[in-house]
Amino acid sequence: MKRYLALIKFSHTIFAMPFAFIGFFLASQNNEYNWQILLYIVLCMIFARSAAMAFNRYSDRDIDAINLRTANTREIPKGNIKPKNAMYFVIINCLLFTLTTYLLNNLCFYLSPVALLIILGYSYTKRFTSLCHLILGIGLSLSPIGAYIAVTGSFDILPILFSFVVLFWVSGFDIIYSLQDKEFDESQKLHSIPVLVGNQKAITMSRIFHAITFFILVLIAIIYNFQIYYWIGTFIFTSLLIYQHYLITPINLKKINIVFFTTNGIASLIFAIFIIIDLITQSL
Repeated sequence: MKRYLALIKFSHTIFAMPFAFIGFFLASQNNEYNWQILLYIVLCMIFARSAAMAFNRYSDRDIDAINLRTANTREIPKGNIKPKNAMYFVIINCLLFTLTTYLLNNLCFYLSPVALLIILGYSYTKRFTSLCHLILGIGLSLSPIGAYIAVTGSFDILPILFSFVVLFWVSGFDIIYSLQDKEFDESQKLHSIPVLVGNQKAITMSRIFHAITFFILVLIAIIYNFQIYYWIGTFIFTSLLIYQHYLITPINLKKINIVFFTTNGIASLIFAIFIIIDLITQSL
């Protein structure tokens, strides 16, 4: 079990899960809180992310084996998990995800193949496009709108706006994360923003994406009249984005794991807590 949790980096589920909770509470403003649906949403998130991460490790197993950064740290190159077993794990999680969407509503079930196509297909995008970071962002951005649909069975503009927040936030920090593999990716003819434009311009693009994230958050607050808790959450979230850019420079990538894992996980969690408090207080 430890090996499979390491395979999928289960602790990193924290990135998108808080935004799924935001989607749930947004949808529940005009509905009673259905905790069974919330449980299904959490299970969908776990199954989808487990499938996506395991498939990423499976599809990248040959690449990871020759990358000095990953050869001795990832489960398949280390020999802890056989490739075929990783694929079985992917299939099982895809089936569990699809089954859980069926328990939610018809729209979730009908859209489940689209979601799987995006989150699994991401693993191959760096082989042919530098926009792979945006594809990852799209995959994680499904969390708020997916949770909203799970409750209401319909689309709405507000959860879609929160999905755009996730899209640009994730794409921005994934560009930063990919800086550490720039030379390796170039040698293997793999694509990324740093390979395309270099470290300095890649960091600039990451900052632009995070600036867009901030402006979308402000737009949401203005249009939908959120209260003080929303602004507190937005301030903390934005401050942590600024902090991660303070830590990373083109010639200093030593703190990249702090930026990618710790800072973004904390930012996501704190932001969701304050948004949910705002939504609950408005409904009282």
